[in-house]
Amino acid sequence: MQIIAVIPARWGSTRFEGKVLAEINGKPMLKLVWEKVKQARLIDQVIIACDDQRVFDAARSFGSEVIMTRADHATGTDRIIEVVDKFVGAEIVINIQADEPLIDPSVIDALAGLMNNSPESPMASIMSEINDVREMADPNVVKVVVNNRQEAMYFSRSVIPNRERGQEAKCYKHMGIYAYRRDFLLRYHGLPHSSLEQTEKLEQLRVLQAGYPIKMMITEYQSIGVDTPEDLLKIKTLLS
Repeated sequence: MQIIAVIPARWGSTRFEGKVLAEINGKPMLKLVWEKVKQARLIDQVIIACDDQRVFDAARSFGSEVIMTRADHATGTDRIIEVVDKFVGAEIVINIQADEPLIDPSVIDALAGLMNNSPESPMASIMSEINDVREMADPNVVKVVVNNRQEAMYFSRSVIPNRERGQEAKCYKHMGIYAYRRDFLLRYHGLPHSSLEQTEKLEQLRVLQAGYPIKMMITEYQSIGVDTPEDLLKIKTLLS
């Protein structure tokens, strides 16, 4: 079973334009992410999907396979779909964010393994337990609740489940690493935008509202993304 990883690397960013090429310890952040993904044992091929010549040239310079995509894609998923359409042999596609230079290769392998062992699941992602009340209250931290089959029931920027009457209930945060079956990913593009997706501003709710399951994997990994120059400084401090 061929498994490919695609790293959508957009130049434009509302809060930090060009962040994918921001330097960390002498390397562009995109290269750090690419190097981490290359360490995953179950990944057969790693592709960077970009929309800007500067990103394209940088990716080529450090040896990555890179594809220039259209600049008008609304989401990273749309960018990945354009790439995957060219790779007919790929059966599973892993979506890795270009702004997570601390991504753990073992998490990528675990997610790929989950898809291998869950043939009924068209899509999967990861979550970790929240123990910090500030994270629970933060609308930028996406929460998820799952059923007994470890499938997502709902994603929200609000605290779910309600903590006031059930303090013992665990709260999980969702992290934006996704695995898809190729055939489902190509159908995904045709799913209608949903009311829940628009309310929460969370694209994955389109999948749930259309009736498809998203398998969730619990991990100890804590995602640290770079959304602002301040985040970049935090990463540099952690790696120094």
